[in-house]
Amino acid sequence: MNFKTTRIYEDNASAWLAHKRRILNEGGTASSKTWSILQLLILIAEHAKHKLLISVVSESLPHLRKGAIRDFFNIIDNTPKNDPRYNLSEHTYNFGNGVMEFFGADESDKVRGPRRDILFINEGNNIPWETARGLDIRTRLLTIVDWNPVREFWVHEYESGNEIVKGWLHEPTSAYIHSTYLDAISVLPPEVIANIESNKKDPNWWNVYGLGKMGKVTGLVYPSFGQVDILPIGDYFYGLDWGFSGDPAVLTKHIVIKDNLYSQELIYEKGMTNQDIGDRLDELGVIRNQDEIWADSAEPKSIEEVYNHKANEGKLHFNIKGTPKGPGSVKTGHKRVMDYNQFWTKDSVNCIKEQRNFRYIPDKNGKLTDKTTHAFSHGMDSRRYAIMGKTEPIEQDTVLVYDAMGEVNLDL
Repeated sequence: MNFKTTRIYEDNASAWLAHKRRILNEGGTASSKTWSILQLLILIAEHAKHKLLISVVSESLPHLRKGAIRDFFNIIDNTPKNDPRYNLSEHTYNFGNGVMEFFGADESDKVRGPRRDILFINEGNNIPWETARGLDIRTRLLTIVDWNPVREFWVHEYESGNEIVKGWLHEPTSAYIHSTYLDAISVLPPEVIANIESNKKDPNWWNVYGLGKMGKVTGLVYPSFGQVDILPIGDYFYGLDWGFSGDPAVLTKHIVIKDNLYSQELIYEKGMTNQDIGDRLDELGVIRNQDEIWADSAEPKSIEEVYNHKANEGKLHFNIKGTPKGPGSVKTGHKRVMDYNQFWTKDSVNCIKEQRNFRYIPDKNGKLTDKTTHAFSHGMDSRRYAIMGKTEPIEQDTVLVYDAMGEVNLDL
């Protein structure tokens, strides 16, 4: 295979040839960490002269599907369904002597399963130390880890009994590789570079995802949440945050059971028109004239377009409404969400990442303001709109936008 590579690939390949026991990749967003590591593993598997098993592990299989597995097939220029060498049920790819398997760190039978030759832990900071240690112990030749430096974790140090032990970064058999988007600038589209650099005014975001330096996770808006496999059955309602070119459109699905809020990401995509969104709502099985969709009321025209989408074809309207707004409604919305124990389904990959990074931005003196990180706000806003729509009392002088014909308070 002929690959277009970056320095990150070359550094990982050099560490492999130097017989390092572990290769540790820390860096910012779009720095080609995961892509370069997969390129190297593909070549190793393709040219293996003897049986060789490579395991690619992330926090869950849905996370892999939207991340490493997607990158893998983009690199080899194929798709899972069209490649006979890929076992769709087992998530294994057979190169001949070399085999690559993909599984989630939450799959205990595979974590504790047979030994392997090479291990790649993708976004290691989201995997517990005991899981990582168990995987590494069952690995014969090499363990590779990559991560964004959001916070310190077990590669830096970990607890053992009552002691704090230095992690893999401090071991002489480890290779450390640092990267930023500038290392991949020759292969990144200009719009990706522009989007990254547009976040320079958010110091912590820029430090972590722009410069690839250790951040400080302070001031999280929603600091705690859990993950579930699927949504419980019940009375669902939806939240919708509009987007187009720079920001993604996000549709989230929710159910409240007692004090628990369960949520699922259904759409997280840039470039969607309102017609696209309407089509997708039908595809997702949103029931017209019934299922409540609470949207950002700052776009009444968009609400009207989705409300009327294909209604003239004999279909009912979508039950889409503008979320009540007013002074202090954002702060109230955050409090409403915090009233619940929050859960995301494991396939809500983008929203999980957002919640881990959505925080209040400090001022120049380090004091937290009411302003939040825009880059991680889209799924969070979608969920907030849904909760506010379901729980916020409606004042008599407040007009909800069912068909975009009423007045809208745009103070949000």
